[in-house]
Amino acid sequence: MSQPSSVAPIDVRVAAGTGAIVLLGLAALVAVTSAAPDAGVVAPVPSTTAWVLGAVTLLLQAAALLWRRTAPRATLLATALGMLLCGVWGLGDAIGLAQPAVLIAAYTLGVERPLSRDTVPTFALAALLTGAGTTVAGLFGGEELAAAVGFGMLQGVSTVGVPLVVAIVVSTRREIRQARASRTEALEREHGALVQAAVARERTAMARELHDIAAHHLSGIAVMTAAIGTQIDSDPAGAKAAVAQVRQQSTAVLRDLRSLVGLLREDDQEGGPDRVRPESLAGIAALVEDVTGAGRDVGLTVLSGGRPLGDGVGPLAQLAAYRMAQEALANAARHAPGARAEVVIDDRDPDAVEVTVHNERPTAAPPPEGRDGFGILGMRERAELTGASLAVGPTTDGGWQVALEIPRDHRLEGSTREHA
Repeated sequence: MSQPSSVAPIDVRVAAGTGAIVLLGLAALVAVTSAAPDAGVVAPVPSTTAWVLGAVTLLLQAAALLWRRTAPRATLLATALGMLLCGVWGLGDAIGLAQPAVLIAAYTLGVERPLSRDTVPTFALAALLTGAGTTVAGLFGGEELAAAVGFGMLQGVSTVGVPLVVAIVVSTRREIRQARASRTEALEREHGALVQAAVARERTAMARELHDIAAHHLSGIAVMTAAIGTQIDSDPAGAKAAVAQVRQQSTAVLRDLRSLVGLLREDDQEGGPDRVRPESLAGIAALVEDVTGAGRDVGLTVLSGGRPLGDGVGPLAQLAAYRMAQEALANAARHAPGARAEVVIDDRDPDAVEVTVHNERPTAAPPPEGRDGFGILGMRERAELTGASLAVGPTTDGGWQVALEIPRDHRLEGSTREHA
C-alpha cells in the first residue's frame, strides 16, 4: 500500500482526540486522588516535576500520531518510547494513559505495512519498550520484581499484539475485496472483448453473404448488359431476351437479399412461405442452371458415391461449398469472359466431398475494373470455419481453378470409392 505524502485531516482528528483523552484521564486521576487519597491509586502529585514530565510526554505521544501514516514505523517506536518514559517519570497507575497512542500506532503500522523483515523488528522493539515502561511503573508502585516483569511482558505483548492481529484481519478482508473487484473488472473487460469479437464476426459474416449474393447476380447482369449493347441494333429479339434475363437476375438479387435480412431478424423465428432454405450441395445444380440460363457456358458433373449427395456434411459446410461455387463462377464471368467453366462435385470419397470449379483460358480481355480482393478471402474464411481445405490457383491450360475439400462429420462405414 502506498503511503500518504502529507498529514491528512483524519490524522489531525486522531491526534487531537487522543490528546483530549489523555487530558481527561489526567484530570480524572487528580480528582480521584484528591477526593480519596487512601483509595490505593498510585499517581504523582499534580504540579510536581514527575506529573509535568508525564503530562508533556503523554501529549507528545498524541502529537506523534499526526505522522502515523506518513511514517508509521517511527510513530510506533516514538509512542512506545513515550510509554517507557512515563514509567521512568514515575506516573504509576497513570501509565495506562500512554497505551491508547501505542495501540493506534501499532494498528496503523499493521494496516499500512504487511508483516515483513522490516516491520517485525519494529513491532518487537515496540512491545519491549511498552513492557519495560509498565515494568518500571510497577516497580515504582512497590510491586515485586517478578510480578512487575511478568505484568510488563503481558502488557507489552497485548498492547502491540492485539492491534496487530486486528490490523492483519482488516488488511486481509480489504485485499479480498480488492481482489474480487479486480476479478469483476477483468470479467467485465473479457465480456466486453467477447461481445466486440462476436459483433466483428457477425459483421464479417454479413459482409461475406452480401458479397456472395451481389457478386453472383451482378456479374451476370454486367455480362448481359454488355451483350445488350451489341445486340440492340443487330438483334432486337436477342436484346429483348437479354433484358428479360437482366430483370430475372435483378429479381433474384432482391429475393436473396430479402432472405438474408429475414435470417438476420431475431424476431422472425417461425419463418414464412417466402423463407429460402440455406443453400446446399444439391442447390449447386440450380445455381449452374441459372448461370447457364444467363447465356454462359457452364457444365456440371456429379460423381456419386451411391449415397445421398453430401451425406455426412453439415449445413454450414454445404453452405460454404455453395458459396464457393457461386463466387468462383462470378469470378470466372468477371475475369475470364467467354471461357467455359466446369463444376465438379466429387462425392465418392467416404471421408470428404470435393467441389471444384475450373474455367478455361478467357477468349476476350477482362473488363478494366479488376479484382476487389474479397471473394477469395471469403472462401478462405468459410473453409477455415468448416474445417475444409481450399486450393486456388492457375491451371496448365491457362485457366483458373478453385477446389474445396470438405471433411464429413463421420466416417461412412462400408463405403468404397467408386468411379463414375
